[in-house]
Amino acid sequence: MKVLAIDCAASLCAACVYDAAAGRELGRSVLDLGKGHAEHLMAVIADALKAGATDYPGLGAVAVSVGPGSFTGLRVGVSTARGLALALKIPAIGVTTLEALAAEAAAAFPGRAVLVALDAGREEIHAALYDKALALTYGPAVTTLPEATALAMENSAVLAGTAAAQIAALAKRGFDIGPQTATADIATYARLATAKGEGERPKPLYLRGADAKPQAGFILSRLRP
Repeated sequence: MKVLAIDCAASLCAACVYDAAAGRELGRSVLDLGKGHAEHLMAVIADALKAGATDYPGLGAVAVSVGPGSFTGLRVGVSTARGLALALKIPAIGVTTLEALAAEAAAAFPGRAVLVALDAGREEIHAALYDKALALTYGPAVTTLPEATALAMENSAVLAGTAAAQIAALAKRGFDIGPQTATADIATYARLATAKGEGERPKPLYLRGADAKPQAGFILSRLRP
């Protein structure tokens, strides 16, 4: 089975084609956009399919990063994955950015607990703790830097994510540190989705509301008869 993986959770707009039976990536396309995922995602997918020498009818599943991450990027990625899955009559499988980063950290430091911590701004940390078998034991949750640091120290965890260096600095001790990025490599999502198999339809994992709020006048106009 060939799996198309999509990731718009952070600044990257990424897609790859993964051969589940062979356990290898066939082709990928990645753009570092920051914003504008909606305008570029379909072209990125087309480039990944071309690089993987396949087409839409040749796909058996769609994997997608579901966050936490960019509010708009997650909506774009998840809605595209669900739309393709519906049109092609294949499953869409969601993978969180936290579990993907944890898997990469565990590959570098096997047999260890992993704390994935993402700097969410506003002095907030999006965190999840996984045991040495990569079973989720805490989160995904919004926490503070001191709380995340205490969690890391209590569990002697490997750190991953954009807040890893902040945790190590606050703890004033050394930690083994995996990827310090906001999202994992696109092939990691494909591999984890393959292992998961079909489940509930993916939906964005929002740990807090959108930063953008409707203007008060707009709200009032919508409420008027």
